[in-house]
Amino acid sequence: MELTVKDRVETGEMLPLMEEFYTIQGEGFHKGTAAYFIRVGGCDVGCHWCDVKESWNAHLHPPTETSLIVENAAKYSDTIVVTGGEPLMWNMDPLTSQLRAKGLKTHIETSGAYPLTGEWDWICLSPKKMKLPTDEVYAEANELKMIVYNKDDFRFAEEQAKRVGSHCVLYLQPEWSKRDKVIPMIVDYVMAHPKWKVSLQTHKYLNIP
Repeated sequence: MELTVKDRVETGEMLPLMEEFYTIQGEGFHKGTAAYFIRVGGCDVGCHWCDVKESWNAHLHPPTETSLIVENAAKYSDTIVVTGGEPLMWNMDPLTSQLRAKGLKTHIETSGAYPLTGEWDWICLSPKKMKLPTDEVYAEANELKMIVYNKDDFRFAEEQAKRVGSHCVLYLQPEWSKRDKVIPMIVDYVMAHPKWKVSLQTHKYLNIP
């Protein structure tokens, strides 16, 4: 029996693709690196300061053949970043297996709120208070990126840092709309707690996607 579009989305053979683009990674450990971004629609974490709220409703983004997404990505870069929305709402196994079959490096940016699927070379975990990560993703995370909107976020960041492995790189990143207020706080905090590093959204300063 032929699978419906809904069935194929559920298996990961199709994904609600919001956008895909070739740019420079702007944040965290791999900032400055050329990378191809795949932005998948759908997110129910609900960050009030999210700068891609148009990604939240998966029904607004057309189900796209995963094989076609991979074919497009392979034309541009050997580093592929899967982001959202919240990409782990969907089964990432077909996407990453096809990307890796082409020798491409697979990176993901996730809140970790859903079960970890896919095979990843780099996992950037960015936990949110509204919907905490699964136990599994803490252990697998390569990078912990904590968004700082107010002073309480430093407390939350320390709670989350206790959950990740010793190999995980720790970042504090100012929420863009509050950057003028929180950057001095982050600088002082990192100087007092040097296990942390500062992450900035350099792509916004560079005016690129």
